[in-house]
Amino acid sequence: MKKFTLLLLVLSLNIVLISQDRKLEVQSEVITKHQTTIKGQRISYTAQAGTQPVWNDKGKAVAALFYTYYTRDGISDRSKRPLVISFNGGPGSASVWMHIAYTGPQVLKIDDEGYPIQPYGIKENPHSILDVADIVFVNPVNTGYSRVTDEEMKKEDQKKMFFGVNADVKYLAEWINTFVTRNNRWQSPKYLIGESYGTTRVSGLALELQNRQWMYLNGVILVSPTGLGIKRDGPVDAANRLPYFTAAAWYQNALSPELQAKDLDEVLAESEEYAINELLPAMAMGGFLAPEKRDMAADKMSYYSGLSKDIILKSNLDVSTRFFWKELLRDKGYTIGRLDSRYLGIDKMDAGSSPDYNSELTSWLHSFTPAINYYLREHLNYKTDIKYNMFGPVRPWDRSNDRTGENLRQAMAQNPYLNVMVQSGYFDGATTYFDAKYTMWQLDPSGKMKDRLSFKGYRSGHMMYLRAEDLQKANDDIRVFLENTIPGEGVPAKY
Repeated sequence: MKKFTLLLLVLSLNIVLISQDRKLEVQSEVITKHQTTIKGQRISYTAQAGTQPVWNDKGKAVAALFYTYYTRDGISDRSKRPLVISFNGGPGSASVWMHIAYTGPQVLKIDDEGYPIQPYGIKENPHSILDVADIVFVNPVNTGYSRVTDEEMKKEDQKKMFFGVNADVKYLAEWINTFVTRNNRWQSPKYLIGESYGTTRVSGLALELQNRQWMYLNGVILVSPTGLGIKRDGPVDAANRLPYFTAAAWYQNALSPELQAKDLDEVLAESEEYAINELLPAMAMGGFLAPEKRDMAADKMSYYSGLSKDIILKSNLDVSTRFFWKELLRDKGYTIGRLDSRYLGIDKMDAGSSPDYNSELTSWLHSFTPAINYYLREHLNYKTDIKYNMFGPVRPWDRSNDRTGENLRQAMAQNPYLNVMVQSGYFDGATTYFDAKYTMWQLDPSGKMKDRLSFKGYRSGHMMYLRAEDLQKANDDIRVFLENTIPGEGVPAKY
């Protein structure tokens, strides 16, 4: 009888546990202590993983954003210590990518070129910027563990408040204000870093924080930037692709022996020069370009892309990136990756005009997904039954009135302290490095602020930090950027 009663008790407990709602706490906080070695120095740090509310105009908590905040221990005065606020992109992507692969204190266990290895896991990041700056990784609504918490909030109202270029910027600026206030970081030099769509986000935030929250930044770091609302349609769009084609073809050993014998930087300089000074004017002529000039352009494009002259002519000189990923190694039976063209894929058929799948993304998800789920629970002790959304439901995304590039320019004009650094991988075919350069050139048409704009290129793809050599180089570039953009004590912000 006792055994039967005990069995009923166990079953009833299981029923209670199973029937519990899977719900994210609007406000939560788990603090853990850690040590790591950065640049050969052993440091102690504190990790704060938790959620912080998003309020509507009536002061009601309608959502909770999950964040992870790292601070170096032993710092008595944080007024001079930089705070770096980090976002990934998508839109709809969690902050996992830069968190456990770039600037954070722990990184994936992957090989030196970024390919997954088993068993999956993490290891210390010897190049993390935590030695010189504190970092908070933020997950916008529906990414990571972040969720809408107001069950009465209509889908249409959610879309208006969260899921669009300008809505995203508005609510995140409010959230950052609260975070900075709660953690007493108003005196600290503050920086935003965003990757991919995250660059759209942080460019918009730079002005929103200044004009609506009265928070002035020292720097914005754009990792693999989008167009930021800056137009580059027609011939500009088409001609700008060529330097990326050159980079990918050089890596895949698909160029002529003459070009393959040269260093990548030298080859890219040639391709860029041709794209801007000769290809762009030729493409601007469209169907009225003289036949002999069209033939010459196709010859040069073939030379710098690894594609056949015939294919280029049949494309009217306008070769899409999707076709390039399929065509470059078609004769070898492979496709190349979209976000990182070092990666190879295998399609069902060699025929076709685009790859079946993104070979690089499937490779990355191998290692990132198990690592972040393990890391948050077992290292940071943040335990929840909420699913960690690597990519969350945020679409349809309202992309109308995207003026984020102009917003960043205006923020720089209003704030003489504000500097911008662009970081791009040469083998990124989604947000190409030459488009990133073009975007930077167009940010300040006057040229009066170009000394506050800088570009850094890397021999990898969209996530340049997955390559061991570039993980070190890119973090070191951030270190230098932070050091150079904190003005000396008493230096006024004026022209």
